[in-house]
Amino acid sequence: MLQGDGVIAAAPVDAIKDATTQSFMKDVIEESKNQPVLVDFWAPWCGPCKQLTPILEKAVKAAKGKVKLVKMDIDKHPDIPGQMGIQSIPAVIAFYNGQPVDGFMGALPESQVTEFLQRLTKGKVAPEERDLLKEADEALAAGDPAAAANLYGELVTQDSGNVAALAGLARCYLETGALDMAKQTLALVPEAKNNDKAVAAARAALDVAEQALKLGPLDELEKKVAADPLDHQARFDLATGLNAAGKRTEAADHLLAIVKRDRKWNDDGARKQLVQFFEAWGPMDEATLEGRKKLSSILFS
Repeated sequence: MLQGDGVIAAAPVDAIKDATTQSFMKDVIEESKNQPVLVDFWAPWCGPCKQLTPILEKAVKAAKGKVKLVKMDIDKHPDIPGQMGIQSIPAVIAFYNGQPVDGFMGALPESQVTEFLQRLTKGKVAPEERDLLKEADEALAAGDPAAAANLYGELVTQDSGNVAALAGLARCYLETGALDMAKQTLALVPEAKNNDKAVAAARAALDVAEQALKLGPLDELEKKVAADPLDHQARFDLATGLNAAGKRTEAADHLLAIVKRDRKWNDDGARKQLVQFFEAWGPMDEATLEGRKKLSSILFS
């Protein structure tokens, strides 16, 4: 915004700042009780971060105090992103009333960042453009892997290097229990794209599915947990089995129970497994959002 002398108006005081592990509670958790706070997880070596951060700063300045931006260098301050399960950057998580409420991964264009802030400050989701990939994702999320597979397959036919479609197709196979087909599909991903977030999520889902194959019947695990609530290994196995059965919230709650009772158990194994679940489910899945919220309550209480 231009002032009378032609100088661009500055953002409100402290609208944009850098945070440390020590200041996170004050700068993010406490401050988010006044207005939404965006946390930009970045690193100096991250090219997409250098593209996204100026866009975030511009959008936050334009919001005129309705939202604040906190930047956290994950190399200097790895504890918070590690605890929250941030696997790739740039990653932006929005906090409100002390809890993570929304977020996105990757460098978005300015228009999408603006839309993100608009829905965050207005409390409603802005409409998004529909496309073939989105339709496939929606079909899979709605529990129709066959329809989703057809759409993903069409995309792969159009472009054999479409990693998002390959990852989606692998997920369809996982939903139907065809783990070998999922492996074969992921093997088609070019080596240079193995770190793509959609591919990483599909691989995480495959790992979790393979873990579930080694478990016994769920009812036996449930009896073990009921008989001894402090049997963390049985609870951990039960969470893995519940996830395989599609009961994500229940699975997350069991792992959270372990984290709350004994954070150090199995070298922080419960939280690490929960982070793998988040990666497999995707950052915007309802179970991920709710699980992150509960995890933050435990970690930052």
